[in-house]
Amino acid sequence: MSKSYDADLALFINGAWKIGEGRDMFPVVDPASGEAIAEVPLASPADLDEALDAADKGFALWRATPVEARAAVLKKAAALLRERADGIARLLTMEQGKPIAEARGEVASSAQLFDWCAEEASRIYGRTLVRPTGQRALVTRQPIGPVAAFSPWNFPIYLMAKKLAPALAVGCSVVAKPPEETPGCTGALVRCLIDAGLPANVVQLVHGVPDAVSRHLLASPVIRKVSFTGSVPVGKHLMRLAADGLKRVTMELGGHAPVLVFEDCDLEKTLDMVVPQKFRNAGQVCVSPTRFYVQESIYQRFVDGFAARTQGVTTGHGLEAETRMGPLANVRRPGAIEALVEDAAAKGARVMAGGKRGNQGFFFQPTLLADVPDNADIMNNEPFGPVAVAAPFSDLADAVSKANRLPYGLAAFAFTEGLRTANLLGDAVEAGMVGVNTFAVSAADAPFGGVKDSGFGSEGGIEGMDSYLATKAIHMA
Repeated sequence: MSKSYDADLALFINGAWKIGEGRDMFPVVDPASGEAIAEVPLASPADLDEALDAADKGFALWRATPVEARAAVLKKAAALLRERADGIARLLTMEQGKPIAEARGEVASSAQLFDWCAEEASRIYGRTLVRPTGQRALVTRQPIGPVAAFSPWNFPIYLMAKKLAPALAVGCSVVAKPPEETPGCTGALVRCLIDAGLPANVVQLVHGVPDAVSRHLLASPVIRKVSFTGSVPVGKHLMRLAADGLKRVTMELGGHAPVLVFEDCDLEKTLDMVVPQKFRNAGQVCVSPTRFYVQESIYQRFVDGFAARTQGVTTGHGLEAETRMGPLANVRRPGAIEALVEDAAAKGARVMAGGKRGNQGFFFQPTLLADVPDNADIMNNEPFGPVAVAAPFSDLADAVSKANRLPYGLAAFAFTEGLRTANLLGDAVEAGMVGVNTFAVSAADAPFGGVKDSGFGSEGGIEGMDSYLATKAIHMA
């Protein structure tokens, strides 16, 4: 498959695609080679002001658009995503590095989000309260207003779709700020919406220095809601900015997902599930299984089986058919992962597989560390890379204690054939999502979000739509 890159990189503001024209530019890099393949224009302060003004006007138009018309646009956008899936997936792989099959899956999941939100938009019900004859009291749900949506580079299409689909479905306008590292695939997502008939002012697409863009947008009274997916420190920073304007926020922040493997699990089946999931998207997944706590009686068999499977993971350019894991997304990541591995090894961890950088691009070997102590940096800070860490536990209470010891609580997983154990874990583990014998915790109809430092609010399901709605009580006599 050709590795040439062909994308029209531009901002979309006030109904027009805007290219360089004197704007600052940001290099787009193929992470498999480390080479720059294009440049994306960055929005100026004047561009951001124009985007805010357009979003304000777009909200007035879109909120008054009948729900059936809004739903039709979203369904057409979903159809266009599917029609253009191969080309969009190719852009995603070139920009982000993930294998092409994973990229196609991301596009398909994004289309499903638009379909589900289009159908759910007609079920935003209010209620009538009981009052004496001649009086009425109504509770209605209305779109909250223009939204500032910030998404990261690990799932740039899907995570932006998680914000666009519910916001547009309920009648909000959006200023979308996707990552500069992946502008081609996110621009293609916006093109699907515009080609589906979305009025031009309803969505704005801007790129820029993240802190400068977020400060500018959140300082404006136009923005009424902020949705962010990313790191804990940046999420806290945006919350401080949003506080000055009392803007509603949804924060889907980092995790450090524990995986509790009990002695009654089907061990071979469990290993066949956990290893591919760990190295999906090179471990750059907010719910990536990372801290593997394994019951003592099966611990050595588990790490031996995990290591053997890890050594068989094929790495390479994401466009190559045999590739099962691509590179890390940017030049910063291999060094950060290497430092975590070296620290763990210095503190007594065994390197069972991998542990080294690649020879070109931003590759890092699929890695398993065993016997990792709690004081290792990687046991306390999310690696966000292709490293699994393992340690034994004695019993259920010990497993739960280890799972809950960090300030993060996004996702947690467990493997057991015991129904009582599964029930207890569902209650005791501190996480927004718990998967028992499954990693499938993200679906269009299910809430996705965390507790503690992993944020609050949900994306997905009716809970994800609620965050874009304001509640109003109307009393009549």
